[in-house]
Amino acid sequence: MPPSTVSLIVTTYQWPQALAVVLDSVRAQTRLPDEVIIADDGSGADTRALLLRHAADFPVPLRHVWQQDLGFRAARGRNLAIAAARSEYVLLLDGDMVLHPRFVADHLAVAAAGSFVQGSRVLIAPAFSERMLRRPQLRPGLFSGGIRRRRHTLRLPLLSRLYMRLRRGPPRMIKSCNQGWWRADLLRLNGFDERMQGWGREDEELALRADNAGIGCRHLRLAGLAFHLHHDERHQDGASANDIYLAQTRAQRLTRCEAGIDDHLADFAARPLPALSADAPLQAPAY
Repeated sequence: MPPSTVSLIVTTYQWPQALAVVLDSVRAQTRLPDEVIIADDGSGADTRALLLRHAADFPVPLRHVWQQDLGFRAARGRNLAIAAARSEYVLLLDGDMVLHPRFVADHLAVAAAGSFVQGSRVLIAPAFSERMLRRPQLRPGLFSGGIRRRRHTLRLPLLSRLYMRLRRGPPRMIKSCNQGWWRADLLRLNGFDERMQGWGREDEELALRADNAGIGCRHLRLAGLAFHLHHDERHQDGASANDIYLAQTRAQRLTRCEAGIDDHLADFAARPLPALSADAPLQAPAY
């Protein structure tokens, strides 16, 4: 059975212009998520003000979990949002990923017990990204200029499901900018390893622990479309200081991490994350 409820978790850091376009694409979903949680890695007051404006007429509860800017801490930020989530299924998304209107519906259609879903993305060049920021309804097509991985602009649901049946094997090309998980599975794994700070490997390491635990990776292609706006990276590709943790998980076939979601569940049980409202304070509470 498909999940009955779904939380959309969107990470963000200091780019409210892109986040505004992403939220507009959420409004246009044919199947709205049951809540949207913004996992904020320390953005300033302009992001909070943007969220309050959207919350005034957002079609589902819009929540904001904020942590102090102490460097790249995506693992902890996502864990906070997952701990706060109230749905049985969660979709992980980055705050620069603009959605096709059937993004949520496509993910829910292929969700299956004992697995997580890895989606894909279209890479948008700088000039086209600027056009999308100015025109939030603009989307590239197969023959648009200024895009890479253009095959991911195609939505072909029947072929998508056939691909998922035929494509088997260990997780590969793991990117937490577009993923679907049963929340119970994430709790079982204890979520992302919060020792991983700075760029890289936190998503690969989680996928490896999932595989060790028998939670398979299913690759969603030709559906669940998302368009990745261009931006200057907070990192350089290549080696990561977190490689040591990934190697440890591989060598010891770990399924759980020690520093993870467990550290936050009691806090949100005692103080559930509220939906944003016009009378909410401008500064988000820190967790």
